[in-house]
This record gives sequence, C-alpha cells and structure tokens, in this order.
Amino acid sequence: MSGSRKTVLVTGGSGFIAAHTIVQLLAAGHQVRTTVRNLEREGDVRAILKRGGAEPGARLAFFAADLEKDAGWSKAVSGCDYVLHVASPFPPTVPRHEDELIVPARDGALRVLRAARDAGVRRVVLTSSFAAIGFGHAPQGKPYDETSWTNPDGEGVTAYVKSKTLAERAAWDFIAREGGALELSVVNPVSVLGPVLGEDYAVSILIVKRMMDGALPACPKLFFGLVDVRDVADLHLRAMAHPAAKGERFLAVAGDFLPLVEIASVLRRRMGEAAKRVPKRQLPNWLVGVAALSNPELKQVLPDLGVPKNATSEKARRLLGWAPRSSEEALIATTESLMRLGLLKDSPKRAA
Repeated sequence: MSGSRKTVLVTGGSGFIAAHTIVQLLAAGHQVRTTVRNLEREGDVRAILKRGGAEPGARLAFFAADLEKDAGWSKAVSGCDYVLHVASPFPPTVPRHEDELIVPARDGALRVLRAARDAGVRRVVLTSSFAAIGFGHAPQGKPYDETSWTNPDGEGVTAYVKSKTLAERAAWDFIAREGGALELSVVNPVSVLGPVLGEDYAVSILIVKRMMDGALPACPKLFFGLVDVRDVADLHLRAMAHPAAKGERFLAVAGDFLPLVEIASVLRRRMGEAAKRVPKRQLPNWLVGVAALSNPELKQVLPDLGVPKNATSEKARRLLGWAPRSSEEALIATTESLMRLGLLKDSPKRAA
C-alpha cells in the first residue's frame, strides 16, 4: 500500500468491519472521516475504536448521513481521495419484505458512488459479500471465485443474498455507464469473525455466541467460510491503493469452508471448560426441515443443508499480497473477545 497519507471516508463507522478498517487507516497515518446516521453516536464509536487500539483524535471526523437519504453525502465525501463504502443493512431477523434490504443496499451504494464521482474521489472500495457470488447455483465441485455471480432468481436465495448481489451489480453498472473517472474495487468476504469491539457486532458473530451460550443444541449440516475482520479491513486498504485493484473484485476467505460441527469441535478443543455448552451432535436434515416449519431463520438455510461449498482467495493473495490469518485463529479471537467483553452467558460483565 502507498505510504502517502490520504483523506479517506469510511461509511457506517459504528459497524464491525468499518471500525476495524478505521483503526487500520488511523494506524497508517491517514485522515479519516466516517458517517453515522446520528452524530450522537460519535462518543460510542470513539470508545469502540479505542478498544481496538486506535487513538481517534483530530484525524477522525464524523458526518451525519443515511443510506436512504441524499442529505449529507456530498459534504462527507468533499475533499476525499478514497471512499470505503462498508455500510449495508444486515438484520438479525428475516425482513417482512425483501425490499427492506434491497432498496437501501442498492440505492445507498448508488448515492455514495454518485457523491464520490461528483467530488472527484479517485476510487471507491465497496464491501460486498460472498453472498453476491456463491448462491442460486446447482452444487459444484470446484471452489467459487470472483468470476461467479449469484443468481438472484435462484432457488432459496434470501433477501439478504439478493440485496448484496443487486447492490454490487448496480455499482458496477454505474461505473460502466456514468462513473466518469471514478474507479471501483469490491471486497467479497465470507462470514466475518474476529475481535469484537463492542455490542454492535456482525450477525456472523451470532453463530459463535449461540454455540458458546448453548442456544444451538445441535449443528445443522451447513458449511461456512470464515475470515478475520482484521484481514477484511487489511484487504480494503490494499484494494483502496493498489493499482492492480482497479476494476476488480476480491474474495476474502481464510481457508476451506468448514462444516458447523467442525467449528464446534474447534471451540471445544481450544476453549476447554468455557465451551461446555457448545453442541457435539449434528442434526439430520429432515429434523431441520421439521423445525423450519415454525422458524423463519431455519427456513432460509434449507437450500444449503448438506451442500458443501468452497471458495478461493487466490486472486487477492496473488495480486495484492494479502495473507489472512487462519479460520481457527479468527474463531478463537471472536470467542475470547466475547468473553472479555462479558457478552457470553458465563462471562462476567465488564465494567462500564
């Protein structure tokens, strides 16, 4: 990455990936801006960043902006060299209608891109997802890579998966048709784990929390790609400044996808007594199907039950020199941080 100091906007500063990205940008000496929907969150975000090891003094500025509104974006991007558009809706529950996710994800990305183009920003890095790559397809033996796109009309494609796919598609279409000199790079992470800095953590962290708390009595036959949030942040910085990243998308995955029962096994082996509630059994698919009749969350995973998936980050490693931590390290860092912050059932609540 270039050693010169730049002005960088990170959208959605209270988010899990965004906070770690801001920490790394500040450590690299950049001037950083971030958006929040309400400026009253500034104190909370600064506290989160300090927990991540940052000293967010005068080199960090806050701007009020909402993905569903035009106000505030032109001011936030004015004078920026780069924009990292990390913010996107990812609710823990199933939305009543898919447009509750699709519209703000797609229209929000276009708002940011338009404002960046008009302000003369050099490059936008968009946080997309493996959700825009590996869904709506027939099972395949080879790992997914960046040439694959999710079929939004495919069987079992959820509102979240559709929102990430359509938002990324819209971003590339915008660049092709009306982007002018603006460059775009995209990062497509799998399930993001790693050190939790506060109670606003990614939904993917809930997988670990539920297993540690005993809220998941047994493991559905599902496969997860894992990646550490610190490595996702690092990939954003590389995609931001590296010449080879222009016009490219990059899968962020630490290693082979793991079955949930193996993730549980790692937790029990590494965390000892603290992992006493972690499930040991794997649920038969038919039983998950029965439970899904009354559970909308389970209903969403039915198309993926028993279907192995894999993905490769060879492109990011080769072009950008990206070298992520192992899946196991990401998993343990997640668990230890949840314990440290008192966010697990048996861990003492931390002092305010």
